[in-house]
Amino acid sequence: MTNSEITGPGLQKKWLGRVMKREQSILAVVLVVLIIAVAIMTGGRSLSARNVRNVLFQITSRGISSIGQLFVVHTGGIDLSVGGLAAFSLVLGGVMTLDTGPQLPLAGILPIMVLVGLGVGALNGLSISRLGMPALIVTLAVWQMVDGIAYQICGGMTIHEFPDAMAFGQLDIAGVPIPVAIFAGVAVVAYVVLYHTTFGRSVYAIGGNPMSSWLSGIKVQNVTFLVFTICGLLSGVAGVVSTSRAMCATMVGYSSLVMDTIAAVCIGGVSLTGGRGSLLGVILGVLIIGVINNGMNVMGLNPAFQELVRGAVIFSAVAVDYARRRARA
Repeated sequence: MTNSEITGPGLQKKWLGRVMKREQSILAVVLVVLIIAVAIMTGGRSLSARNVRNVLFQITSRGISSIGQLFVVHTGGIDLSVGGLAAFSLVLGGVMTLDTGPQLPLAGILPIMVLVGLGVGALNGLSISRLGMPALIVTLAVWQMVDGIAYQICGGMTIHEFPDAMAFGQLDIAGVPIPVAIFAGVAVVAYVVLYHTTFGRSVYAIGGNPMSSWLSGIKVQNVTFLVFTICGLLSGVAGVVSTSRAMCATMVGYSSLVMDTIAAVCIGGVSLTGGRGSLLGVILGVLIIGVINNGMNVMGLNPAFQELVRGAVIFSAVAVDYARRRARA
């Protein structure tokens, strides 16, 4: 054993490497500490049954979108259009219930809301996988476009005229809120796809090394197309879940969705360069972001300060990701 392995940079890398191997346990501890800290700062209000239920409701749409973001980031990409897609989906669904609209039944509205997300996600995937356009620019442009279309559709107004059946998101199944059950269902399907299918293994492989994956026979373009399509699909599902819970369609509040999904992915230990990270880590990241957001709302903090905190969380998560990669180098 050399001196560099006992002291100095060698010891630091070895210690940091051991810590990172237990990152999910660390995330769980961080979540518990956050819950306790927020409870203390809010005088216990954050632990009330009503507030806990609100937190669970609030994380569902963000959690579903974060799982979609996970698929994309695993391949080394990023999708900035998730917030615009969710807003576009729910606004479109709201317009279809108005007297001036087509007034479709709920059985017709919900598939359209989901398929719109899938279609735009497929557009992202085609542009990136077939045309070779950069994911950052494509998804940023698509975000702006769907945001503009959504504004043209609703005129910036909030739509409330949803049929009563749309309120299924306010109901429970065996004591579990339906949005939470949908989130759990999406997580289970994502787990099976990522860890028990050839497609899932291909997603990890492409993030690790796209060229080696291509040389190994993996159809990189097809997989890239599919991960963006999946992300768009889940953004549409997130829009449906959000609408069923709030029973209104508005563009307000979805601009932060993309940042929350990126934060959840980074906090969850997923490498922004792809090929590394776990679904469980992302779910823990979603819970951490949810507790932070809810705690700041309960304490009535200034919205500008809340943005500062979210930015600091993302910065810290990215810094940890780069420190992790240097430790593994």
